[in-house]
Parts: sequence; C-alpha cells; structure tokens
Amino acid sequence: MARKTVLVSDLSGDVIEDGKGATARVVYTDQRKGVREMHLTDAEADRIFEKARRAVRRGRRPKVASS
Repeated sequence: MARKTVLVSDLSGDVIEDGKGATARVVYTDQRKGVREMHLTDAEADRIFEKARRAVRRGRRPKVASS
C-alpha cells in the first residue's frame, strides 16, 4: 500500500501542495535556545518575510561551461 506525506501549514492549517511552500528556520544566537522551524504556504512566507533581507548564497560558484 502506498503512503503519501501531506505537508500542512503551521500557521493556518492549509495543505501545502507539492513543489510549493516554504520552511522558515529561526536560529538564535544563544545556542541554548536551539533552532525553531515551521512550514508555511508561499503566501504566508511572502507576507511574513516581506521586510527581510536576502541571505547570501554560500559555497563555490559553479564552473562556466566553455564553448
């Protein structure tokens, strides 16, 4: 029998479709508080993080394919 995992928004309780939604992580500077995480729909994430700054991508840049 096949099983399907359904993601549900932690704020509104709406079902998050496959390929949609976001996961928000809050990392405290005080390590004793740990890390908090919640699942959001695209609309909720846009509304909550409209004033947030973009995080810089980390890691090595991909090589450019030479012609």
